[in-house]
Amino acid sequence: MKGLFITVEGPDGSGKSTQIKLLSEYLQDKGYDIVITREPGGTKISEDIREIILDDKNTGMSPVTEALLYAASRAQHVYEKVIPALKEGKIIICDRFVDSSLVYQGIARGLGIEKIKEINEFAIQGIKPDVTLFLNIDPELASLRRRARQNQDRLEKESIEFHKKVYDGYLRLTKMYPERIKIIDASKSIEKTFNQIKNEIDCLLKK
Repeated sequence: MKGLFITVEGPDGSGKSTQIKLLSEYLQDKGYDIVITREPGGTKISEDIREIILDDKNTGMSPVTEALLYAASRAQHVYEKVIPALKEGKIIICDRFVDSSLVYQGIARGLGIEKIKEINEFAIQGIKPDVTLFLNIDPELASLRRRARQNQDRLEKESIEFHKKVYDGYLRLTKMYPERIKIIDASKSIEKTFNQIKNEIDCLLKK
C-alpha cells in the first residue's frame, strides 16, 4: 500500500465534517490526491446499509444486528474504495472507522471491545489507519451542538447517558492506542482546532 489512511473520530457533534473539509483543502493545496469518505457508507452498497442502520424508525434493532451491519458496510467500503485508493497512492480521509464500532457497539451497547474487534478483523482485511484524529469534546457540549441540527439520525437521538458512554469509550481507546490516536481539543474555535490537526498531519507527512 502506497497511500495514507487518516481516520477522524469523535462524538456526534464534535465537528468532524468541518475539520475534514478543512484538512482535505489543506492537503489538496499541497498537491496531494485526496479521497474523502465516511462510515457507514462510502460506496453504493455501504450507503444502502447506512440507511438501515441510522433510520430512526428502526428502534427495535438489536445491538448485535447493529454491530454486524456496521461490519458489513465496512467490509464493502474497504474492498471497493479504501484498498484501491491506497494502492493508487492517494490520501484517504475517512469520517469514522473501526474505532467507532469499538466505542458505540463494544462499549456503549455493552457487546465488548474484543467481540467487536473480532467481527471487524474479518471485515477490514488488515487495513489499519496510519493516524486517527480524535476530536475530544465534552458530551454535554456535543449534545448542545446535536440539538441544533434539524434532522437527527437514530444514534444521534440516543440519550445523553449513551453518549457519555461513547465519550468514555473514546478516552479508553486513546490509552489503548496512544501511538495511533492523536487527541485534538475540539472545544476550541474551528481555526484553533484545525491548527492542532494541521500540526499532527504535518508531523506524519515528514516521516
